[in-house]
Amino acid sequence: MKLKELLDVIPFYQKTQSVEEIEITNIEMDSRKVEEGNLFVCISGFTVDGHDYVKEAVKNGAITIIAEKEVKTTAPVIVVPDTSRVLSLLAVKFYGNPTGKLPLIGVTGTNGKTTVSYVLEKIFNEFQKKTGIIGTIQTKIGDSSYPVNNTTPDALHLQKTFHEMQKQNVEQVIMEVSSHALDQGRVYGCDFDIAIFTNLSQDHLDYHKNIDDYLRAKSLLFSQLGNSYLKQPQKYAVINEDDASSTLLKKSTAQHVITYGCKNESQVMAKNIKLNTFGTSFELQTPVGSISIQSNLIGMFNVYNMLAASAAAITSLIPLDTIKIALESISGVNGRFEPVNEGQNYSVVVDYAHTPDSLENVLQTAKEFANQKVFVVVGCGGDRDRTKRPLMAKIAVKYADLAIFTSDNPRTEDPKAILQDMTTGLEEENYKVIEQRKEAIQFAVKCAEEDDIILIAGKGHETYQQIGKVKYDFDDREVARKAIQDKENV
Repeated sequence: MKLKELLDVIPFYQKTQSVEEIEITNIEMDSRKVEEGNLFVCISGFTVDGHDYVKEAVKNGAITIIAEKEVKTTAPVIVVPDTSRVLSLLAVKFYGNPTGKLPLIGVTGTNGKTTVSYVLEKIFNEFQKKTGIIGTIQTKIGDSSYPVNNTTPDALHLQKTFHEMQKQNVEQVIMEVSSHALDQGRVYGCDFDIAIFTNLSQDHLDYHKNIDDYLRAKSLLFSQLGNSYLKQPQKYAVINEDDASSTLLKKSTAQHVITYGCKNESQVMAKNIKLNTFGTSFELQTPVGSISIQSNLIGMFNVYNMLAASAAAITSLIPLDTIKIALESISGVNGRFEPVNEGQNYSVVVDYAHTPDSLENVLQTAKEFANQKVFVVVGCGGDRDRTKRPLMAKIAVKYADLAIFTSDNPRTEDPKAILQDMTTGLEEENYKVIEQRKEAIQFAVKCAEEDDIILIAGKGHETYQQIGKVKYDFDDREVARKAIQDKENV
């Protein structure tokens, strides 16, 4: 592609020499991946500044540089105010604006994004639509899966993925959209058709100034939804009416709003809810009719997840009968209230809960179904929001008969310091500290008796534990499975 075609998306820029006739073979933001004829965009990250790697990029074949300041190099340099925003717009242009042709649903909120995405996948698949998913667990194109590093990839990878989905004839894309991605402009240029809000509670305050700043970032998905109220096809904001943030989010968009909830009057509601250890039943009431649902998904938080997905499906003109079949046939989502069953007479459940609100939700569910004791194994991640650590600990001792505090992903922090942050000020005594996560899980399994419930929280689907800057193989489910087998074989 001619560089002058790409530069059409940048309203004003400075250049060191003529660049219009340059032919660009690819766009890169990692100097190590640059090849001959590439355009290199300097991104200032948290730990690395792309401006420091211009020399390496040019050596590897970069033919033009886009930067936020003058850099010393033999290649032409284009200076723009914000390279992150420009990268997003360039990527959209370079890959042919794929989301202008692909129906796109964005799901944001503190908890539930992954489950809502996979419930939607099930619904659209039941409707005979080929789906693509971009999210916390993986990227999926049809039945093929690919690993991910972030909930929402960088703009370049994102548009490349959309382009690949388009080539593979995907008919519906569902994407988890993180507050980081919204705040950093990774989704600039994405043409969302439906934006879903699940809920808001404390998280990521290591990045955001406060909870209001966190909400501001989330609201960007709705304020950027569509350019005109009358634009076709119609755009929809699907919002949890029972969440206190709903008022602001409804005011943030000029598009059609459809609400869902269980408490406050909403357009899509769950009535006559019945919960048990085997699943959930409720009446799904919608603007296009009502149906009864008997789902395998457990807990009130999953009722909200199913409502969110149903509301989005209705705006996509999917019949209620199809929604019913999907909700009743989905068995669960990887690492979300996932049972580990080796025939033992007590329950072991692994869940991704890593925020105060999500931990409280899953513990409330466990407590409600427990015939005997509830154990929780939980820690807090290093290099992340420290203020939620004592909150997580207080919730754990409030709902569990015994809380076992352990390491999560300590990253570059001292695990002992993280555990100290969690336990300082705790007046309750129903907890034990076991730093090594494997030993903590083994201890919980050893303590469990008939009809007890063990909740292993925080890592869910993750198959690693990050200590320092190294990721080691570690899967809560497999560690628990082995501990159960060892106990049964004694």
